[in-house]
Amino acid sequence: MSLDQFLQYIFSGITSGSIYALTALGFTLVFNATQIINFAQGQLVMLGGMVAVAFYKAGLPLWACFIVAVAVVVGVTIGFEQVAIRPLLRKGVLAQIIATVGAAFVFSTAAMLIWGRDAVALPAFSGDDPIAVGGATIIPQTLWVVGLTVFIVVALQVFYRKTLFGKAVRACAVNPTAARMQGISYSRVVMFSFALSGAISAAAGVMITPISFMSYSSGALLGLKGFAAATLGGLGNPLGAVAGGFILGIVEALGVGVVSAGYKDAIAFVILLLVLFLRPAGLLGAKVVSRQ
Repeated sequence: MSLDQFLQYIFSGITSGSIYALTALGFTLVFNATQIINFAQGQLVMLGGMVAVAFYKAGLPLWACFIVAVAVVVGVTIGFEQVAIRPLLRKGVLAQIIATVGAAFVFSTAAMLIWGRDAVALPAFSGDDPIAVGGATIIPQTLWVVGLTVFIVVALQVFYRKTLFGKAVRACAVNPTAARMQGISYSRVVMFSFALSGAISAAAGVMITPISFMSYSSGALLGLKGFAAATLGGLGNPLGAVAGGFILGIVEALGVGVVSAGYKDAIAFVILLLVLFLRPAGLLGAKVVSRQ
C-alpha cells in the first residue's frame, strides 16, 4: 500500500467514522438517562435523511430541509418516548429495550410504505468537486459531517458543564432517585434526552445522505455500527462515542485496503466482540452507573 493509498483510506475512514460517531452519540444520550440501549437509533438517522429528501423534492432549499427533518424526527422521538418508553419506566430496563426493538421495525416499515424501497439521495451541500490533499482527495460533504460532529461534541460539553439543566441531566445519570429527591423531574430529563438524541440523529441523516444513498433499510446497519462505536468508546461517555466512531471508521477503511471490501461490515462486529470480551467498559472506561 502506497502512502497516497494509505491517506485515501484514512480520509474514507474519517468520513465513515463521523457518521458512526453521530449515531453513537444518540445511543450515549439515551443510555445516560435511562440505562437502556435504543435499538431504534439507526432508524432515526434514516428518517432524518428520508424526510429531508421528501421535502427537497417538494421544492424546499437544503437548509430548510435540514431544519424540517430535525423538527419532524424530534417530534417522532418525543411521541415514541411518551407512548412506548414512559409507561415502562418502572417496568425494568428489559421491557424498555424490547420497546425500542419494536419501534425500529415500526419506523422501517413506515418508511417503506411512505417512500418505497428505492434508495434516495440529496445533493452535496457545497458541491461535489473533491479537495486534493497530498496524493489523496476528500469530498467537501465530509467536512460538513466532521464539522457537525465537532460542533455537537463541544455544544454537549458546554451544556452538561455550564447549564443548570445540563447538570440536572448528569445528576439523573448518576442517581435518579437522589435527583428526584432534589426536585429534578426524571421523566422530563428522559424526554429531553430522547428528543436530543433524535435531533442529533436527524441532523446526521441529512448530512450523510449526500454521501451515502438512504433507504428504508439503511437504519439497521447504521444502528449496529453506531452501537459498536459507542461500545468501543465506552457507553455513557460522549467523547468515547465520538472516539469509538472514528476508530471504527478508520479500522474499517484500512481493513478494506488490506483485506477485502467484502469484510468491511464484519470488521465492526469483530471489534465489538473483542471489546465485549476484553474490555467491556470500552476504551475510555465509562463508569458503570448503579441504579437503586
